[in-house]
Amino acid sequence: MKIATYNVNGVNGRLANLIHWLDEASPDIVCLQELKAPQNKFPIKAIEAAGYGAVWLGQKSWNGVAILAKGQQPHLTRRTLPGGSKDDQSRYIEAIVDGMLIGCLYAPNGNPYPGPRFNYKLRWLKRLRAYAEELLELNVSSILVGDYNVMPTELDVYKPERWKNDALFRIEVRNAFKAIVDQGWTDALRSLHPDERVFTFWDYFRNAYSRDAGLRIDHFLLSPEAACRLVAAEVDKHVRGWDRSSDHAPVWIELED
Repeated sequence: MKIATYNVNGVNGRLANLIHWLDEASPDIVCLQELKAPQNKFPIKAIEAAGYGAVWLGQKSWNGVAILAKGQQPHLTRRTLPGGSKDDQSRYIEAIVDGMLIGCLYAPNGNPYPGPRFNYKLRWLKRLRAYAEELLELNVSSILVGDYNVMPTELDVYKPERWKNDALFRIEVRNAFKAIVDQGWTDALRSLHPDERVFTFWDYFRNAYSRDAGLRIDHFLLSPEAACRLVAAEVDKHVRGWDRSSDHAPVWIELED
């Protein structure tokens, strides 16, 4: 089973690229982030024509998350991250697909640091940690996947010294991510590439992609029941080089059936 995550940076503006990649890669499950489309503007007809069922949570201009499943309809289980009754940002959606619980997330960027956006990011990650602990107690195959907006270690950023006070690399954020992993989750990409510089994002500025000046901010966290089936984890880096591409590349894992 092939499961992917892709921050599309505007699902309608980059729909052609998305459909092209779906046809090329043929993932079984896809988590999308940064839809930048209200609920009624999600391109469901094009997604279905490509062979996928979908559940999604849109938001005008910003945010937005979706889960696609090839040849079937995901069973929606949650449309918000617990613990934030007044949080109206579309950042979490959850569904059951083939007996697995898939949580698709788009964590806050948090910049500038310091400030209210950074504080919101820390609160959001604290909520995620609390819910992640609840999921582990279910003892079922669970995957928390998406754009975490966190570079966990110096290996995950091309020039760590330049990012010390960025909200994606602040020690408070890295510690928050580590606290979730330490509950018993497996960072899939890093577990199979322990010593490699593997990036998932390249900025549009300063020729970042051609210089491979990237960041690793898109992650798969696998519960023990899912991690024991992990056989591959890679980045479709070439997609970042397509015309009108997102600044992220798709990331995918394979699980044994």
